[in-house]
Amino acid sequence: MKKAVGWIVLILLIFYIGTNPGPAADIAQSLGDGIAEAFRGIGTFFQDLAN
Repeated sequence: MKKAVGWIVLILLIFYIGTNPGPAADIAQSLGDGIAEAFRGIGTFFQDLAN
């Protein structure tokens, strides 16, 4: 069951990207920006900790 749900989600994701590439790219960019900001925050924490 878990495997089937995974395949369905993957197929829907590919369909969404194929039919709406602009909004899909915006979502991917937002996720990437959020991840980058989190790592910047972690880096700042350790930099301040070392000083």
